[in-house]
Amino acid sequence: MIEPTLMELVKRAQGGDAKAFEGIVRATLGLVYSQVVAILRDRQKAEDATQEVFLAAWKSLATLKETDGFIGWLSTLARNRALDTVKFENRLKRKVEPRDGNPGLGGGGPLEALEKQEATERALRMLEELPEDYRRPLMMRYLGGCDHETIRRALGVSDGALRGQLARGMARLREMIKVEK
Repeated sequence: MIEPTLMELVKRAQGGDAKAFEGIVRATLGLVYSQVVAILRDRQKAEDATQEVFLAAWKSLATLKETDGFIGWLSTLARNRALDTVKFENRLKRKVEPRDGNPGLGGGGPLEALEKQEATERALRMLEELPEDYRRPLMMRYLGGCDHETIRRALGVSDGALRGQLARGMARLREMIKVEK
């Protein structure tokens, strides 16, 4: 059986086909998640925001005129949702002062949770320092779990160019880690 292309799924989903939309979600989940987690820097919040992105996409998919621009449209939805979450949290922080210095409870206790959060933030800071050509594919691949084909299509590059960007990006990231230690 031949798998439908993303654009075929988009056209079918615009007509109300929920199964086609499930195919869209499977094909683009890593792309959306990687963009959201890069902004929010918190996996749980990114998972919630990613669900909200897909809900918004389902509700407004019929308004999309050009299906060729679907990836860009979905990326914009993801970015805007993440930025809205940041704005909302900043408003809450201004209204509510923290009750104590406890960074959170979790599997290994507050100290382990704090160390894990700091390591994640350090890694994301390093990724942000990379040039865009290296940062986006690395985030999509390693944070979003996207496969090469999804990344290649989303970025509009050849397979060879993508492999080169990933390899050079990882090499730069390794150098940054060595310098930091």
